[in-house]
Amino acid sequence: MTKNSPNYISEPFARHQTVGVDVGGVLVGGGGDVVVQSMTNTDTADIDATVAQVAALHKAGSEIVRITVDKDEAAAAVPKIRERLERLGLDIPLVGDFHYIGHKLLADHPACAEALAKYRINPGNVGFREKRDRQFTDIIEMANRYEKPVRIGVNWGSLDQELLTRLMDKNQEDGFPMTAQQVMREAIVQSALISAELAEQIGMPRERIILSAKVSQVQDLIAVYTDLAKRSNHALHLGLTEAGMGSKGIVASSAALGILLQQGIGDTIRISLTPEPNGDRTREVQVAQELLQTMGFRQFVPVVAACPGCGRTTSTGFQELAKKIEGDLRKNMPIWRTKYPGVEALKVAVMGCIVNGPGESKHADIGISLPGTDESPAAPVFVDGKKTATLRGDNIAGDFENMVADYIEARFGEKGDTRGAA
Repeated sequence: MTKNSPNYISEPFARHQTVGVDVGGVLVGGGGDVVVQSMTNTDTADIDATVAQVAALHKAGSEIVRITVDKDEAAAAVPKIRERLERLGLDIPLVGDFHYIGHKLLADHPACAEALAKYRINPGNVGFREKRDRQFTDIIEMANRYEKPVRIGVNWGSLDQELLTRLMDKNQEDGFPMTAQQVMREAIVQSALISAELAEQIGMPRERIILSAKVSQVQDLIAVYTDLAKRSNHALHLGLTEAGMGSKGIVASSAALGILLQQGIGDTIRISLTPEPNGDRTREVQVAQELLQTMGFRQFVPVVAACPGCGRTTSTGFQELAKKIEGDLRKNMPIWRTKYPGVEALKVAVMGCIVNGPGESKHADIGISLPGTDESPAAPVFVDGKKTATLRGDNIAGDFENMVADYIEARFGEKGDTRGAA
């Protein structure tokens, strides 16, 4: 297949070269892996609830977790949360999300300022009018004192209205060369760049600055970050804000971030899903991992290939087995990452009939082709491309699960094979 073929899929573009930022031991930018972030939705002052959710997010694979610091009680709780996490053996960077009174909270709670790995500042509401630059300066000076990086996070829901008004007026004076939407995008980019420049003037090195410019519409996000990447080499955090709930939020975030990542833009990402009532907050971590893994940028958990089903697969056997295998793999990964180095590269196939089942199973490390409707009640299993067994009877699912476990131990355990070794 050539590059002129309509089905040609290009390799990812070269990564946008950004300055690396150390966030509590996690490298953001500088050519490192795209980092997965998440954010709690607990009241940070509730130490038990916040520790539990941070631990759950970390277990799911979040490499950095942001928490809200909006009041004295929350700021006072931060060092206790950090201490509790350390006692649990969880060394995960915590980011403080500050709005309106961040300068005061950091000054009044030095233990909070010390415990956080990074501060997030929104230039649109760090302060207003004559207080804005002064309060922004206070936070940057506090970050400098404790040698903490900052994320300057612009959000179009709280955009600096003075800057926007100036750009709108200038656009009118020039005869409206840009649409109102284009002016809005320019204001977002300028807000980030102006704030970053001010931070550097105050004395913050570029290797401690991360920028983000979040909007809630896919095309706006792509345009803003494409422009920002052209005009800056700061490390960039990607996220579609207010993405929404369920499939809408997943599709919108994946569409926007996927295009940017393919162009080499983005050093760390968060999928900002609205959780279902009492829903699992870790869903946003799973989606972020699946996006990066599907695009081939990183590997987090073994891949399970399963057919979509059709009239040949009227039973639910392969669906149930695929769900069970995938759930077991994800549940066990926190332990397996240490016990079985490299296991995240495993490929498992659970197929539903003879049409593509054997072929797809051969392409996987280990795969099973379950019998379709009216097919012989036998399920061939393929290991490393070769048929090694045929399962029959009422316990096909359980037998295959045991074979997967045995394969993982044999290949990735301490006495596993050394394929690829010199």
